[in-house]
Amino acid sequence: MKILHLSDTHNQHHSLREMPAADVIIHSGDVSFAGSEDEVIDFMNWFIALPYKYKIFIAGNHDDCLFGANIDGLPDNCFYLCNSGVTIEGVQFYGIPMFMEDIVLGNYDDSITKIPPETDVLISHQPPYRVLDFAGNTNFGDPLLFQTLLEIRPKCHLFGHIHDAYGIEKKEGILFVNAAILNENYEMSNKPVLLEI
Repeated sequence: MKILHLSDTHNQHHSLREMPAADVIIHSGDVSFAGSEDEVIDFMNWFIALPYKYKIFIAGNHDDCLFGANIDGLPDNCFYLCNSGVTIEGVQFYGIPMFMEDIVLGNYDDSITKIPPETDVLISHQPPYRVLDFAGNTNFGDPLLFQTLLEIRPKCHLFGHIHDAYGIEKKEGILFVNAAILNENYEMSNKPVLLEI
């Protein structure tokens, strides 16, 4: 299965051109910049129209309007994962959003502990601790998320959030991908990442 992964487009998705073919396209959060409903609807209309067989997206910390939202009316091949999963052609995907409200209330850690052990591809917005999470002399990843990944051992973990840490790294037998498209100045500087599992 070929997966095209992107993240942190921040309302600049229309600038993406000539993306490679894949079976599944995945956006791991921060589809918007201001977190407005209009931005998210514009992204969803663009995303739904893309010529990929399956499409998955989650919310990032900028996508405030999706907190507590129920998204209805998506096509059968498009999935919004919010502490939920979907199995596509035998591959189990699971998505964890990053809402500041969940972090403040302590719900974020609880969501991490509920990642199903049979997950093949984990999609989150925040990186795990010390994996493609470094910017400004700080590691911004989540230690509990990293520990949980070591226990679950998915094939890959897809995320973004830290714009300056774009890249691919294999660690502890897990493929980690930070596919943040924009740099720290919110300029389009990176390409979506094509991978095969």
